[in-house]
Parts: sequence; C-alpha cells; structure tokens
Amino acid sequence: MRMLRWFCGHTRRDTVWNEVIRDSVGVAPIEEKLTQHRLRWFGHVQRRPPEVPVRNGVLEWVDNVKRGRSRLKLMLDESVKRYLKDWNISKEIALDRSAWRLAINVPEP
Repeated sequence: MRMLRWFCGHTRRDTVWNEVIRDSVGVAPIEEKLTQHRLRWFGHVQRRPPEVPVRNGVLEWVDNVKRGRSRLKLMLDESVKRYLKDWNISKEIALDRSAWRLAINVPEP
C-alpha cells in the first residue's frame, strides 16, 4: 500500500482509504492474491511425482508433537482445504496445469 500511495501521490496524512487507492490503480485485494499464490503452490506440489520428499510427506508436520497451549496455528493443508471449499474447486483439477491456473486466477479490476 505504501508503494501504491506513492504512485498516486498520496500520503497517509491525506486520509485516503486503501480501497479507493486500489480501485484507482486497478489492483486486486491482497487477500485474494495471497490465496491465489498459496493455491498455485498447492497445484505445483500436487503435480510433482509421488517419490519427491515434498509430495510423500517427509516435510509435513508430525502429528505426535505437542503444539502448545495457545491458539493453534493454521497449517497449510487446512488453509488450502478451506480455500478449495470457498472457491468451489476440486483437488483433481490441480493435475491439469492450464485448467488449474484458470480456476485460481484472480482478475485485476
């Protein structure tokens, strides 16, 4: 947002809302872009061969480790499941790269 404000010639003292600046520049909301990047990584991992360490679970979290008493951190697989449910996308589409990119694309306004 700092760069977008600078690009438009506004400062924080001008009290211009972030949505107004994003609309004037034509940039999608950052939350949707972050979701798109996480889903893009998920599709990349799904297309990997099964014997790769990322795919066969070597680098995943271990279930028998105590995670602490505070609020549990959201794991990547949990957030991806939520994104897939919210965007009505199935996991099987990730195997076709072109269809996956079309499904997770966030258009610029």
